[in-house]
Amino acid sequence: MTEHTVSKQIPNLLLVASGKGGVGKTWFSITLAQAFAQMGKKVLLFDGDLGLANVDIQLGLMPKNDLNTVLTSRCTMEEAIVEYEPGNLHILAGRSGGGQLASLSPQRLAFLREELRRLAPQYDLVLVDLGAGVGGTVRGLSETGRECLVVLNDEPTALTDAYAFIKVMRKRIPSMHHQIVVNWVENEVHGKQAYQTIQKSCETFLKFSPPLAGYIRKDSRVKDAIRAQACFLTRYPNAPCS
Repeated sequence: MTEHTVSKQIPNLLLVASGKGGVGKTWFSITLAQAFAQMGKKVLLFDGDLGLANVDIQLGLMPKNDLNTVLTSRCTMEEAIVEYEPGNLHILAGRSGGGQLASLSPQRLAFLREELRRLAPQYDLVLVDLGAGVGGTVRGLSETGRECLVVLNDEPTALTDAYAFIKVMRKRIPSMHHQIVVNWVENEVHGKQAYQTIQKSCETFLKFSPPLAGYIRKDSRVKDAIRAQACFLTRYPNAPCS
């Protein structure tokens, strides 16, 4: 990555990524965004899982505009932002099943990065829920951030795919700071075991050790909140994983 790209990284932007789908990345992004909002931060949650976006689905939103209408010049980025009052968040939804968003051209990706850069000063935090894996749109949007939380669980495929994501991104964006979030664990011991597995791989093959940002307890109420299309911290503020 060039110095020009590094200089364009957005200081108050936080990326949330995963090597594979199904590890709870979007739920975590929504819940973390709400947690920052509860601290008094003004937060924009940007659904960067282009083509398979589901932030709006998990929250029961039906936005009139989304990234597709922005990219087709039918509205501005500001007009596509929805205020989600239960979580005290601003949300910019993607387009679920929008194949044309899953493989954006370099020009459109550059446009999205510039729009994020323009909007960011209006917020304390811009949180980008990236798509799973290391596809072109994930790599392109990742150039906006310095900090990246990598969400995984203790399944072997989740661990190997998370390592692959970090390996690719370390090579592409050496300045990016990765931290590990272990989701859906029975207890602290299991969380640390999963973290130590990926930590050892990174130390052995990449010569660095990503810090552990934290782990989240397994809780059946997460699925209940998703089915109810509700923010978890509002519905279950005292649950262990909250």
